[in-house]
Amino acid sequence: MLKRLLYRVDRYQREHTWIGFPVAVFKRFGEDRAGQLAALVAYYGFFSLFPLLLALVTLVGLVLGENPELQNRVLGAALAQFPVIGDEIRRNIAVLEGTGLALVVGLGGALWSGLAGIKAAQNAMDSIWDVPVKHQPKFLVAVFRALLMLATLGMFLLLSTFLGGVAAGADTRSTALQVLGVAVSFVLNFLVFWVAFRVLTVAEVSWREVLPGAVGASVLWSVLQTLGGYLIGHRLQSASETYGFFAVVIALLTWMYLGGQATLLAAEINVVRTKRLWPRALDPEDLTEADRRALRALAEAEERHHAQDVRVRFEDPEGDGPSGAEAFRRTALRERRDAAREKRRRDR
Repeated sequence: MLKRLLYRVDRYQREHTWIGFPVAVFKRFGEDRAGQLAALVAYYGFFSLFPLLLALVTLVGLVLGENPELQNRVLGAALAQFPVIGDEIRRNIAVLEGTGLALVVGLGGALWSGLAGIKAAQNAMDSIWDVPVKHQPKFLVAVFRALLMLATLGMFLLLSTFLGGVAAGADTRSTALQVLGVAVSFVLNFLVFWVAFRVLTVAEVSWREVLPGAVGASVLWSVLQTLGGYLIGHRLQSASETYGFFAVVIALLTWMYLGGQATLLAAEINVVRTKRLWPRALDPEDLTEADRRALRALAEAEERHHAQDVRVRFEDPEGDGPSGAEAFRRTALRERRDAAREKRRRDR
C-alpha cells in the first residue's frame, strides 16, 4: 500500500514542475549537507558579530559622543536586522565606552573572524555548485576574494545603518515611510545576496543565473525577520529563566543558523534551475536522468589532485538498460496491466 502511494506521489511530482522543482531543491539541499555548511557559516558569523559591534559602538561613541539620542538611533538601525535579540544586545552593550584601543581590537577581531566566515561561505557555495576540490581557490586567492566580499558587505551595512538612522528620526506613524523602509531593506538584502551568490563561488555562473536565488533569499530573509521575531522571542523567553544573559547567545546562534539555512536553500534554487536537476525520484530504485547527473556531479566534485579523474558508472548505465524515465514508464505500464488482469479475474 505504501509503495503504491509512493509511486503515485512520485509520478505526480515528476509530471508537475510546480511541485517537482521544490522537491528537487530540498533533495539537493540534503545531498549537499547544506545544513552542516550553514552551521559552519553561523559559527564564524557569530564570532565576527561581537567584535564588529564593539567597533561600531566605539566608533559611534567617538563620533557622536555629544548626541546620545542620535547614537541610539544609529545603533538601533544596525541591530534592527536581529528581531528581539537586537534589543537585548543593545541593552547589554550600552555599558561599553568608546576608546581607540577598543576600536582597534574590534576592527581586528571583526576582520579576522569575518574573513573566516566569508571563506566558510565560499566553501559552501563551491560545494553547492559541485566545484571539484582541485579547482577551488588557493589560500591567497581565497583571502583576496573574502576581502572583496567583506568590503562589499561592510559597505551595504553602513548604507543600511545610515538609511535606518534616517528613518528612525522620521515620523514613525507615517505608513508611507514604514512601507518605504521595508522596500529599501528588501532591495538592500537583494543586492547583498545577488553579489554574494555571484562572487562567493569560482563556478562559471552569470548574474542572470543567480538572480532567482537572490530574490528567493530576500523573500526568505524578510519572512524570517517577520516570523522569526516570534519564534526567537519565545525561545529567548523560555531560555532566559535558566540561562539568564546566555539565553541571548543561544537565541542569536539559532537566528544565525536559520539565516544560513535560508541562504543556502535559496542558493540551491540557482543550482537546480541552472543545471536542470529536476524532476528527481522519490523512489531510490528508479532514478531519473536528473538523479544520475546530480549524483555524478557529487562524486566528481571530490577530485583533489590535478592528475585525479573520477569517473562514475551506474549499475544500470544509460544504453545498457532502461533509463530512469524509461523504467518509470515500464513500471506504470506493468501496474496497469496487473490491474486489468486482476479486474478480468474478478469479473469471471
